[in-house]
Amino acid sequence: MNQLILGDNLEIMRKMESDSIDLIYLDPPFFSNRNYEVIWGDKGEIRSFEDRWSGGIDHYIAWLYERVVEMHRLLKPTGSIFLHCDWHADAYIRVYILDKIFGESNFRNQIIWCYNGPSNLKVSFPNKHDTIYRYSKSNSFTFNKDEILIPYSDETLKRRTYSETKKKGIKFQGKEYEEYLKGMVPFDWWNDIPSGGQMSRNERIGYPTQKPEKLLDRIILASSNKGDIVLDPFLGGGTTVVVADKLNRNWIGIDQSVQAVKVSELRLNKQQNMFSKPFSVQLHKYDYDKLFNQNPFEFEKWVVEMFGAVPNIKQRSDSGFDGKTREGVPIQVKQSEAVGKNVVKNFYSSCVINEKQITERQKAKEEPIGYIIAFSFGTGAVQEVAKLKNQENVIIKLVKVEEIVPIAKKPKLTVKFEDKGADAKGLREIAFFAEAESDSGIEFFAFDFDYDEETSIFSAEQMLNKDGISVNKFKVGHHTVAVKVVDNEGLEALEVIKLNINGGVKREE
Repeated sequence: MNQLILGDNLEIMRKMESDSIDLIYLDPPFFSNRNYEVIWGDKGEIRSFEDRWSGGIDHYIAWLYERVVEMHRLLKPTGSIFLHCDWHADAYIRVYILDKIFGESNFRNQIIWCYNGPSNLKVSFPNKHDTIYRYSKSNSFTFNKDEILIPYSDETLKRRTYSETKKKGIKFQGKEYEEYLKGMVPFDWWNDIPSGGQMSRNERIGYPTQKPEKLLDRIILASSNKGDIVLDPFLGGGTTVVVADKLNRNWIGIDQSVQAVKVSELRLNKQQNMFSKPFSVQLHKYDYDKLFNQNPFEFEKWVVEMFGAVPNIKQRSDSGFDGKTREGVPIQVKQSEAVGKNVVKNFYSSCVINEKQITERQKAKEEPIGYIIAFSFGTGAVQEVAKLKNQENVIIKLVKVEEIVPIAKKPKLTVKFEDKGADAKGLREIAFFAEAESDSGIEFFAFDFDYDEETSIFSAEQMLNKDGISVNKFKVGHHTVAVKVVDNEGLEALEVIKLNINGGVKREE
């Protein structure tokens, strides 16, 4: 269920099931002229940036409109959408998109998120707020007011105390004081959630338009319940899915940027524990090595499902069948290469013995009596299939994994380093040079100079390295450095280097 998906959200949403999502939060690229809107600078993001800019505001609204149409279709009748925007296009978005698609009667809130920060404006009031439009799909929607209560001000509580004492003959007409202590639902202007540089250092990932977790925490708690599905079609830095995961919601995050998906994956991995639900990362292509070394039962189940069939939940006494088509035709999965003729012969025998009726039915229809799925097949297997077809009029279909899902080999990475000597403080400067090869091209490199396999997370700034060269200074002692490369398909390779620095630099094995 929980998925990070690399690709165009419009194309992906069109393939998703209607009435399947409980809550959508989207923070689409703002309609502004600021170049930092291109955050990661990779091909997918630049293409999207150019698409929404080429025709001005009308083009931008049309670009966003067709995506919100799909979001409306995906929402359950009880679902809600929160659309985050700023002053450049907020009026257009409400009138020409949200009111038209959701209907004016389903408008619920125009939330003003206020924040602080420096400004150089001399002739205007600084723009220091964003707008978040909240719409529901119908009159029946989720709103958990008790989940988002905030304290009343001290002044309000003081006035209530004064009134309840009935001083000056005043009889208090409001709710009981204890009710006020429970808190209040936030107004539609939020000034208690910091942004940007005001977020905690542990939360910041270096993403310039990163939204704070507290903001998404309030939205998700208010308009969804545990087990609900939350969708963020503009994943960005991954805050929505990170918070949804913490709050025990299911989630889907989509982005065209490889780096956005990889940063989100790292943030999720960092907070995973034994109670966390697993999640998948759907790239343009799947990592050949990762699939080849995956848990065999998980691989069998996954590849059968991707084949459009039903996996066998048994791990033993399954007659060698790992699944069946919707018509009951057996499927065997081999997580191996160069599958030989004995596999074909044994599979055929099992079909005849254990699925005699289906075998005869398929044989009479001149259709496959079974499918064998593997990474590759040897000459013997191919010849055995041909022999069965010619001599027994039996068809067994050999299916390569790459015929079911697109796969690719991860990039090849090599890292060299050069000792630049010690500075006046005794710190040793080392330059690292990473080179990589990939059929799809290299997306970015990342360097972590204080790597710990259990706790390390590459930051967004570290992922902006395009040339594979980085320099760092080290104290005397042992250091672990990690270098990662990600290609244009999102596949990655990692090299970990252990250094011993003591009057020089030595690489440890």
